[in-house]
Amino acid sequence: MDKRRGTHELTDASSPGGSRTLVVAPDVVADFTAMPFPDESFRLVVFDPPHFTRNGATGWIGLKYGTLGDGWEDVLRRGFAECFRVLGPDGVLIFKWCADEIPLSRILALTPAKPLFGHRSGKQQKTHWAAFIKEASDALS
Repeated sequence: MDKRRGTHELTDASSPGGSRTLVVAPDVVADFTAMPFPDESFRLVVFDPPHFTRNGATGWIGLKYGTLGDGWEDVLRRGFAECFRVLGPDGVLIFKWCADEIPLSRILALTPAKPLFGHRSGKQQKTHWAAFIKEASDALS
């Protein structure tokens, strides 16, 4: 799921012909702050929102991953709430965050849920993975 759909030709000196094609083609076109799914639809949700505020929306990073604009804290807060809304009882949320611009601690403060565990990856250890579980007692009534 992504709210964007499109094909972009981008200059890339390291690619044959000097450019590469970026295709954003989600199965479902929708915003993660208003998912088109009923409550408790899934046992597993992977939440990989845009991570950057400084990269332009028309550059390679912005086109590939999306960008966070003004009010990004509220956007991510609503995104977490939606993820938990569509998770069923004992459902698992896998969250990915690149802390290149914004520390993970600022992001985790946007949800009352606490991760069960996390893991760092990448050459500079800036990509964080965190796993949450929606306790049956947190399920919608």
